[in-house]
Amino acid sequence: MLKQNIENILNSQIEKEAYSSNLYLSMASWSENKGFEGTAAWLYEHADEERDHMLKFIKYVNDRGGNAIIPEIKMPPSEFNNVKDMFKEVLAHEQYITESINNIVAICMDDKDFTTLNWIQLFVTEQIEEEALVNGIIDKLNLLDGNNMYLFDKDMKAEAAQTDL
Repeated sequence: MLKQNIENILNSQIEKEAYSSNLYLSMASWSENKGFEGTAAWLYEHADEERDHMLKFIKYVNDRGGNAIIPEIKMPPSEFNNVKDMFKEVLAHEQYITESINNIVAICMDDKDFTTLNWIQLFVTEQIEEEALVNGIIDKLNLLDGNNMYLFDKDMKAEAAQTDL
């Protein structure tokens, strides 16, 4: 059985994961409309991944005797300056999610909820990977300095195809 404060923070994370999915969907739509088919494909894949994360949190809360709450989700932005700035927003958002996951870890440690602490480790590892991935994309964009966006987008399409389930 989950303690109420653990249930509350996990329900808060459900909202954050749902927003992440919608944010990446919005970014994918913007990219698609700007002709960045590969970038859109990559973002659509990541939107699905964030939705899967949300579902894992829902299932965990319910499996542990809690009550997962399906949140109202605020509307994400729909306009972005350019691909590079958009990925800087992705990185900032992933860093925000990392901070949130780390906060869950801290609360689990304080409450000696070792079951949830063990379960949440999957997301600790996931966030390390996500931040490294997005940092790598930003590094590529910095190297391009706004040039060869066609080749960048083609690479993003290939990367999305590798992660396609």
